[in-house]
Amino acid sequence: MDIPFAVLWFIFALFLVISTLLTAGAIACTRVTRFALAEALIVADAGGRPTDRARARRIRAAQKLVQDPGAILGAISSLRGILFLGAGAALTLAIQGYWRQRWPVLLAALLIGVAAAILTSLIPARIIKGRTALHTAIALAPLISTALAVTGYQILPQIGYLAGPSDDELQDMIERAGETSPIEDEERELISAVLELRDTIVREVMVPRTEMATVKADLPLRKVLRLMLRSGYSRVPVTGESVDDLVGIAYLKDVVQQIENDALAAERPVKTVLRAPMFVPEFKPIDDLLREMQAGNSHIAIVVDEYGGIAGLVTVEDILEELVGELVDEHDAKQSPEPEEVSPGVWRVPARMSVADLGELFSLRIDDDAVDTAGGLLAKALGQVPIAGSTADISGLHLAADRIEGRRRRVATLFVNRIPAPSAQQSPKNGAPA
Repeated sequence: MDIPFAVLWFIFALFLVISTLLTAGAIACTRVTRFALAEALIVADAGGRPTDRARARRIRAAQKLVQDPGAILGAISSLRGILFLGAGAALTLAIQGYWRQRWPVLLAALLIGVAAAILTSLIPARIIKGRTALHTAIALAPLISTALAVTGYQILPQIGYLAGPSDDELQDMIERAGETSPIEDEERELISAVLELRDTIVREVMVPRTEMATVKADLPLRKVLRLMLRSGYSRVPVTGESVDDLVGIAYLKDVVQQIENDALAAERPVKTVLRAPMFVPEFKPIDDLLREMQAGNSHIAIVVDEYGGIAGLVTVEDILEELVGELVDEHDAKQSPEPEEVSPGVWRVPARMSVADLGELFSLRIDDDAVDTAGGLLAKALGQVPIAGSTADISGLHLAADRIEGRRRRVATLFVNRIPAPSAQQSPKNGAPA
């Protein structure tokens, strides 16, 4: 049975109009903000007319759609493909029935392609912006909700239509956007860093235990305060018999408050003002850790290895540095200084100066394969992380920590001078035996 010519054209136009409206609504849902919908809902609820109540219902439907606009856009794209096939079939039959030849099939395919490109891509993308997106989303929310319900929206996620893009796909989208739109390099790098957070584990950003500044549980509060002021740390892990025997975290404000309120508190052990530490495994993704630290109002966590030993510590700043780079304050030097002779024989050198260059500066041969820098040489001699004022003698040199900088309070510069050679023992007088 032949379908009437007018019916075929009606089906073609109907499918094309529905496809256009669905596309416009989906685009509007990706561009409208939740705040704009909430503001519009307040206005609609304030009105008492039937039109206001109907508008409020449409706004609530739009609010459900914008919860996951990417999924909605994916579902509409699948439905739009089905509508295009129906519209193309109707147009083909209409044209072929009119001319009774095969070549109109090609004409029908060309027409449906042009119509799809103009009506469902170019026009909605250019028109639906700002307030237009708000009004479009509200007006078409019932149509989209009905279309998704009728076509089995709940089934689509199971067959992959609504699956979100993978990390690689998102990264590729960012790169393409950077090539075709005015996205700054810094912005693109920040977005990429956010995507990489889920693939970064705590072990990669933590401060290792060899660089942790710790204090003993029985150390007086006045000494702990002095250490905090000299090192610049506001939170210090407190240990018992060893580093693995971590009993808590000492906070600068707690120590200061105790000493300020009671003059005799300065001699009390630091274990009297400890807070419970937060322990995390070293293989935990840092994006999960950041959410846990935010929920627990914690700025520091102790990292444990697979055997339960202390592997290091991690702070909120460590995670933020993965996004924005090294954090320094206004007192930190922006560039490593050059070696400078501050007095005869005494040099101020950067802590990152290589051991070879340091030896060459003092005409010494320093054979030490365990460390590579002047700061590492001081840390090795001390057996702990150096703080401002720390001194040690090693390899014929006297090293003293000078300036501390950076969020991790690392030594930036050292004072270095040669250790004077012992004077030759004078010969015994009057032929007395030595």
